[in-house]
Amino acid sequence: MRSSIPGLGRVMVFLAALASASFAILEDWGEEGVQYGQLGTDVTLPCPGVRASSPVRWRRAGATALPEGSAIQEGSLVLPSASLAFVGAYSCHGEDGGLLHTVSLRLGHLPGVPFVYCRASDYENFSCSWTSSMETFLPTRYITTYRNRNGHVGLCLQDPSLPGTCTVHRSEFWSSYRLNITEVNPLGFSYRLLDVTMQAIIKPDPPEGLVVEPIPLAPRRLHVSWKYPSSWPKEPHFQLRFRLQYRPVIHCSWSMVETVNLSEVITDAFAGLEHVVQVSAKDFLDAGNWSEWSAEARATPVRDLASTASEETTTDARLESLAKEPSQVPNPEPINHSDPLEKMAVLVSLGIFAFFILAAVLVITILIWLRVRKHGKDKTKPSFLVAATHLKALPKAQIL
Repeated sequence: MRSSIPGLGRVMVFLAALASASFAILEDWGEEGVQYGQLGTDVTLPCPGVRASSPVRWRRAGATALPEGSAIQEGSLVLPSASLAFVGAYSCHGEDGGLLHTVSLRLGHLPGVPFVYCRASDYENFSCSWTSSMETFLPTRYITTYRNRNGHVGLCLQDPSLPGTCTVHRSEFWSSYRLNITEVNPLGFSYRLLDVTMQAIIKPDPPEGLVVEPIPLAPRRLHVSWKYPSSWPKEPHFQLRFRLQYRPVIHCSWSMVETVNLSEVITDAFAGLEHVVQVSAKDFLDAGNWSEWSAEARATPVRDLASTASEETTTDARLESLAKEPSQVPNPEPINHSDPLEKMAVLVSLGIFAFFILAAVLVITILIWLRVRKHGKDKTKPSFLVAATHLKALPKAQIL
């Protein structure tokens, strides 16, 4: 049962387009005395009011002869395998040379299946645009209809100021539609059926009012703000999210951030370099596609005060040195070639040298002191031993 409903809808849309196309083919294309023919086929130009047995002569305006291979059959001119070279005005004449009929021949192709693209810039309307799949060389019209899931069939309205587009107004965001774009020319028609859902084709217009400003005393920051596209309804349940791309003008690669706010602060800009910024939008719930990028806006972050002062000082010094002309009078004062770093290196070297001298003197002093002390001990030891030996040799009585 489900499969039969889409099939029925397709048949209904096709029948509506077929009826409209048939009417358009039979309708006058606004060019009287014009006959249309298909390229590559035999084209027959009749001479109305002439009997089949009456002699008739055909002429081509601006030419001395008829196209090669042409033949007159029962008063009609037959052009075999017609090409664009056969296009022009033809006339048939009676035996006495009198003009009987004039016709302008135009040749082309049957319509091709058009290429169709649909987009919704908001959730209330959607538009479809198309291009022909081939050059027909003939006047062409388009019949645009739709059918929604409730079975309602209506016209996708064309705007004469925007050829190749049509719009379905007051569409339902959660509904699906079947579009029929039929291409019609004097030789026939061709059509394309396209099923679309609003969620898939939603693509907002680019955000508007993009402004980029430097932030005082913040060398690497830019403040960026924008507004909702005017075509997007201001409803709380249909919000947008945004992505911001930016780069220094002299660079090729972009940096990008996403946000749901209507402003953003760039924190990694290059101080003193002009930056280019763009913003795009998408449905908050990620339905559909991102919008095209907005028009560019440019700004330059403030320069760092310290680096600016240093650069200004250096620049002033260079300008002053360039402004002074070299003097030709010799300077009696001796030229001082000394360098402060060189003086410091000499002082450090002398200090290290003095340290090693003092250390050597200290080591020698300690060695001499140890040697003298040891020599003193050696002199004291023999006298003590002699005294001890003498006492040992005395008799015990004398001792007592």
